[in-house]
Amino acid sequence: MRRIKRNNRLGGLAIAVLTCLMSFADAMAQKQFTLEDLNFGGKNYHNMTPENRYATWWGETLVRLDAENCSTIDTKTGKENVLFNLEEINKWAETTEEAPVRSLYYAEFPYPGKPYVLVKSKKERILVDFKKHNTVWRQDCENASAKDWNAKSKALAFVKDNQLYVTDGNGVTNKLTDDGSREIVYGQAVHRNEFGIMKGTFWSNNGEKLAFYRMDQSMVTDYPQVDVFPKIAAHEPDKYPMAGDMSHKVTVGVYDMKTGSTVYLKAGDPTDRYFTNIAWSPDDKCIYMFELNRDQNDCRLVCYDAGTGEKLNDIYKETHPKYVEPMNPIVFLPWDATKFILQSQKDGYNHLYLYDTKGKELRQITSGKWVVMDVLGFNSKTKSVIIQSNEASPIQNNIYSVNIQTGKRTALDNGKGWHYGKLSANGALVYDSYSEPDVPRKIEIANTATAKRTLYFTASNPWEGYDVPSYETGTLKAADGVTDLYYRMVKPKDFDASKKYPTVVYVYGGPHAHNVDARWHYGSRSWETYMAQKGYVLFIIDNRGSENRGREFEQATFRQLGQIEMQDQMKGVEYLKSLPYVDADRIGVHGWSFGGFMTISLMTNYPDVFKVGVAGGPVIDWKWYEVMYGERYMDTPQSNPEGYEKTSLLNKAKDLKGKLQIITGYNDNTVVPQHCLSFIAKCIEEGTQPDFFVYPGEPHNMRGHQSVHLHERITQYFEDYLK
Repeated sequence: MRRIKRNNRLGGLAIAVLTCLMSFADAMAQKQFTLEDLNFGGKNYHNMTPENRYATWWGETLVRLDAENCSTIDTKTGKENVLFNLEEINKWAETTEEAPVRSLYYAEFPYPGKPYVLVKSKKERILVDFKKHNTVWRQDCENASAKDWNAKSKALAFVKDNQLYVTDGNGVTNKLTDDGSREIVYGQAVHRNEFGIMKGTFWSNNGEKLAFYRMDQSMVTDYPQVDVFPKIAAHEPDKYPMAGDMSHKVTVGVYDMKTGSTVYLKAGDPTDRYFTNIAWSPDDKCIYMFELNRDQNDCRLVCYDAGTGEKLNDIYKETHPKYVEPMNPIVFLPWDATKFILQSQKDGYNHLYLYDTKGKELRQITSGKWVVMDVLGFNSKTKSVIIQSNEASPIQNNIYSVNIQTGKRTALDNGKGWHYGKLSANGALVYDSYSEPDVPRKIEIANTATAKRTLYFTASNPWEGYDVPSYETGTLKAADGVTDLYYRMVKPKDFDASKKYPTVVYVYGGPHAHNVDARWHYGSRSWETYMAQKGYVLFIIDNRGSENRGREFEQATFRQLGQIEMQDQMKGVEYLKSLPYVDADRIGVHGWSFGGFMTISLMTNYPDVFKVGVAGGPVIDWKWYEVMYGERYMDTPQSNPEGYEKTSLLNKAKDLKGKLQIITGYNDNTVVPQHCLSFIAKCIEEGTQPDFFVYPGEPHNMRGHQSVHLHERITQYFEDYLK
C-alpha cells in the first residue's frame, strides 16, 4: 500500500512538473504585445523595431554613424573600422560640459578627400580634423531656427526673432530683414508645405548667394487657437487660409554676400499664385522656379536673372483641365550645364524628361505605366541617372540606373521589396536599405555601373518569440470594374476559418499617401497587430485617389472627395462579406485626418454596414480646409458649390446610426477643431449621438507617450462596441 501511494505521489509530482514545463513553454512561445511595444510613443518601441545602421557618404567612402562612434565601411566586404569616438571629438573640439557634442548620429563629412567632420553642439557647429585631432573652424548657431548651412562658403542662413540672418564663414553676421513678424515670414516654408516645399532658403552652388521666401500673410484670417494651460486660457491665433478665402502672397528674394545687397525676383503680382521648387543654374547666374495659378491648372517653369531679378524667359509650360502638381525642382546634368531633367506626369505617369536651357524637350528618358518615385543623383562616368521607381510592382520601390541617352534601365537591387537608396558623391555606389514582407531589414551596397551588390547588414527579427499575426496581400477590382486595387489583411495568430471574426477596416484613402506596399508585413501599422492579437481581422485597401498609380488613378476623385473613395472601399467590404470568417454584423472602420473624413463618410453613407467607427482629426467640410490642398482637389466653394455640398458631412449627421467616436487634438492647426465641433453641433440638432474625445494642447497627431493613450482609447472603443 505504501509503495502504491509513493508511486501515486511520484506520478502526481511528474504530472505537475510536466504541466509547469508545458505552461512555461506556452508562455515562452506566446509572448503578447503591448502598446508600449508597438506604438511609436511606447516605452519599449525602440526595441521592437528592426535594428538599423545609419550611414552617410564621405565622398566615395561610406561612414557608419552611431551615437558613440563613426566608422568607415569597406564597400566590398562590409567590414567596419572606427574613425573616432564621441569622447575624442569633444576633446578635439574643446567643447564644454554645458554644451558638448552629445551624439555622432548627425555628423557630416562635407569635404570629399579631406579628413573633416562637421558636428554640432547646442551652441555651435564645429569642423574637426580627425587626422590632426584639432578644430579647423567653428560657428555660433545658438538660438536660431530654420538653419541652412552651405559647405562651400561655410555660411549659415537662419531665422531669429522673425528676421532672416546670414553668418558668413568668418563669423560675420548680417541682418537681411527688418519687418519680419508673424504676418511677414522670412526664410521658412510657404504655401503650407504643399508642392514639395519643406524649407524657405536655397543656397547657390558656390554658397555666395541665398534665395529665400518672403511670405506676407497679413491678409489671411486668424484662426482662434487657444492655449488652455495658463490659469486664464490664452488666445494663440494661427494664420489659416481656408478654401475660397484670401491666401498669402509670396515673393522670392536673392541676397548676395559679396555685395550685401538683396533683389527680388520680378515675378509680377503674387496674388493668387504659387512659387515652388527653386533651383539654381550650375553657374549661379540664374534661378529656375515653377509658378502656378490659384486654380493649379497652369504651371510654368520660369528662368530669372539672379543678379537683377529680371525675368528672362518661360522655359516650360504644362496645363491640365484638373490640376498640375509640380513636386520636384529641375536637376542639371553634372557633365552638361546646358541640360536638365524635369519630372512631369504629362503622359499620365511621373517620368523624367531631358530639356535644354532654351526650353527644348530633347527626349523623354523614362516611360511606362509606372512612376518615378525619386531621383537619387547621377553617375557622371556612365552618363546615367539613378532613380527609384515602382516599375516592378505598384507596391514596390526599387533602384535603377537609367542611361540618359538611351533610356536603358538597369536594376541595382534584388527586384523585391521597398528600397531607400543613398548615392555616393560621384554616383558610383548606392547605399541600399530595404525590407520585404518577410524581411525586417537588409542593407546592401551596390555598384551603379556593374549592379554588383555587397551585403552589409541583416537585421534580426525583433518580434521573434511573440504571438505574431499573419499578413496577406492581394488585389481587388475597383468600382469601375477595371482598376486593380491592392489590399492588406491581418489575421490573428490562432486564426480559425470556421469562426466568425469582428473586422475593422483601416482607411486613409487621400492623395499623396498609400497604405499597402511590399515592406515588412506589407507596411502594416503596429496597431493592426495589436488588434489582431485581440481577435480582430484587419482590412486595408488603397482606393483610387491614393498615390503612385498615375494621374488618372489619382485624379479620379477631383471635385468630389470621398465619393469614388467610398465606392472602392465598399468593394473591399463586399469582398469581406464574401468570406465565411468575417462577421458581417461586426464590421468597424477607423482612420485619421483624410481617413477620419472617410470613416465618418462610410459610417453615415452606409449606416447598416458599419457598426462602430473611430474618426481621428476628421475633415467635415472641405470649405474649412486650407486653400492649396483643398482647392487643388475640390476647386473653390464658389466654383464647385455642388461638390462641396455633396461631400459635406454636416449633411450626413442625421444618418449616423452606429457607435462613432471622434477624436481630435484641441490645438490641431491642420484640420482645425471647427470641423469636429460643427459636426457635433449638427448631430445635437439632428438627435444623433456621437462620442467625442479631445487631447488638450496637441496638434493634428498626438505626440510622444500620448500616442499610446490614444491607441488604447481607439482599441477600447472597438472592444466595448464591436467585439
